[in-house]
Amino acid sequence: MTYHQITYEERYTLGLLRRKGLSAAAIARVLGRHRSTIVREIRRNRARSDASYRPQLADGYARGRRSHARRNRRFSAADFRLVRRFLVQQWSPEQVAGYLRRQGLLRISHETIYRYVWSDKRAGGRLYTHLRGAQKQRRKRYRSYDSRGRLAGKRPITERPAAVETRKQLGHWEVDTVLGAGTRDCLLSIVERKTGYLVLGKLRARTTAEVNRRGTQLIRRQPHPVRTITADNGTEFHGYASIENKTQARFYFAAPHHAWERGTNENTNGLIRQYLPKRQSMNKLTQKDCNRIAATLNARPRKRLGYRTPEECYAR
Repeated sequence: MTYHQITYEERYTLGLLRRKGLSAAAIARVLGRHRSTIVREIRRNRARSDASYRPQLADGYARGRRSHARRNRRFSAADFRLVRRFLVQQWSPEQVAGYLRRQGLLRISHETIYRYVWSDKRAGGRLYTHLRGAQKQRRKRYRSYDSRGRLAGKRPITERPAAVETRKQLGHWEVDTVLGAGTRDCLLSIVERKTGYLVLGKLRARTTAEVNRRGTQLIRRQPHPVRTITADNGTEFHGYASIENKTQARFYFAAPHHAWERGTNENTNGLIRQYLPKRQSMNKLTQKDCNRIAATLNARPRKRLGYRTPEECYAR
């Protein structure tokens, strides 16, 4: 015989019969249930304060347990093999959960994935090493003098077209350099605001000439028009007029020490650091390596894109 959970209507009837003084066996006969079902229902769902049985409260207790059980359902080894497949690609648990749900492959929360990762670590596993850590030390610089080079005629971010802020139009980018250690070698990072699509260029040094050379190459290769580029106030971008003349892109500059005005770029640079930590030299890094890192990040689903990837959104 198939068991069916007690309904609210049955709980209401149970409460009325119990107030009339009927025994559990008598109530079970009226409801067509086994006596042990009625005994268990009263024991598990009676009021915590006075042990009385209140149908509405009892129904709330039962629903709460079922909801908790669904959240903590057991996943099979095959489910976690699927999860591992994406974790080892350096996807975050939230990205894995969102992508699997969007594809209709598996409904699992990112909290469950984190618990699985830490359980694997306690067992001696290395799955946690694929997670991206963000252990950055920051210092406030309010009211401090901007010691970086100054350039007359720069367009401030306040003059940037309003369409840039909405992220509804393709073609508005942010740019920055990513430094290595020990040598002058570094990266040029350019990311599209709407889609998060990233292009990386290897620089032999953080100079205006190198930025102009590599930046012009990367911009010219784009299949869509590059309308605006927002930069910080580093001296390496003081030759921006040369890039503008060769590409038709227009540069705008964030206020000094206002990194949040280039939030897309700052966040993307944090993702790059997963592959190129701060204390690592970039002297052996090639443009091919840069392309590989960019391709990996562009193939990673993003929450703000509905767990689509930057490359598929940019391709549209």
